[in-house]
Parts: sequence; C-alpha cells; structure tokens
Amino acid sequence: MKHIFCLGTVLVFALFHAPAQAGDAEIFSHPLDGSTRPRFDGICADLAKNPVIKGGFEQTKIISRLNRSLVSRGDFIIAAELGMVWDTKTPFPSTMAVGRDYIFQSTPSGAKTRLDARGNETFLRLADTISAIFTGNSRLLLENFAVYFAEAGNSWTIGLIPEEKSVRLFAARILMSGESGAGGSKTALIRDITLYEQSGDVITYRLSNHSYPGGLSARERSLFDSQ
Repeated sequence: MKHIFCLGTVLVFALFHAPAQAGDAEIFSHPLDGSTRPRFDGICADLAKNPVIKGGFEQTKIISRLNRSLVSRGDFIIAAELGMVWDTKTPFPSTMAVGRDYIFQSTPSGAKTRLDARGNETFLRLADTISAIFTGNSRLLLENFAVYFAEAGNSWTIGLIPEEKSVRLFAARILMSGESGAGGSKTALIRDITLYEQSGDVITYRLSNHSYPGGLSARERSLFDSQ
C-alpha cells in the first residue's frame, strides 16, 4: 500500500541532496514579492480557467543510488472536478487515477488496485498540493509553500519549497516552468515539472500537446471510476 501511495503522489506530479542544475538554483534567488505577485497571480488564474486539460507526458526518473534513469510515456487528463488520470503507454501500460481521496490503478490485464485515503490527513494534504500545482490554485500554493517566481518574455518559472512537514517528507523542492500567451493565446500552460525527492531521486515531467476540451467523453469519465 505504501508503494501505491508513493507512486500515485509522484505521478501527479521534490530539494534535498540531489545535485541542483544552474537554472534550478537561480530561481530560488527570486522570492515572490510585491513586484512579481501580480504576474504570478495572473499566470495562476490562466492555469485555473480550464476545467479540463489533456495532453501527453514523458516522465524521467533519475535514481541516484543506481546512477540510472527510467523513462515512461503516455497521456494525461486533468479535470478540476474529478482529479487526474495518467495513462501510461510505455514501457509498461497502466492507468492511474488520482482523486480527492483515492488512488486507483488498473492494467490491461484487468488487475485493479484501489487505495481509499479518506481520513488520511497526509494524503489529503498531498492531493491538495498536487492539484494546486497543476491547476494554478494560487491561494493553496501560497499557504503551503515558500514561492519563488521569475519571468522572461512568454516563459515563466515557479519554485516551491514546502512549508508543511508531511509534504517535505515527499518532496523537498518543486520546479514548474511554462509559457503564457504563446502564439497569441491567452492560456498559460505548464511545460515541465521537476520534483526533487528526499531520497535524492529526481523526477521530471514534460507535458506536451495540450488541449482544452469543454468536458470529458464517457470513456474518459469512466477512467475516474474506481468501482
């Protein structure tokens, strides 16, 4: 159960003793302040305005103790009312839904695993944190993290250091970068999320092919059904 819990939380999205890249260190010299707060709030508002976001993902996990990396690819769905789905295609097909109080995983063979997290305050806090990161909930981000922000042209970077002990056990530093208004669009989008785990492992998610449908198809909605 602990493995399922950890897998679910990292898939929806990290400082310690992992080697920091130059760009990573730089963002943490730009704490959010009165001059950058309006742009930060604007980007968060743009991220939050779409009830459904779909696209593709590539996850790269660097396992520090083994000095190797693992790569997986697939599609994602972020639905404000329901949660997130990570539909992994390669190298091992599986589908994981992360809701407000559950994690549900299924495989093509029909095997299903469900973790009910109702009453688990740590999980609920992590679920809120992950949702806030992906949907741009500025209030929750500011309540739960020391926030850092920098912008250059259409590109922006947000650095997050958790304030809550339960979140720090999972992720010590989180970086998120993206674009706003690219190609004349008024929609902000997330390109990369990097999590530095307390274990020293580093996980990077690269998101692509973003689309913003008005709702979910019957099949997509069924992916959130853990029964």
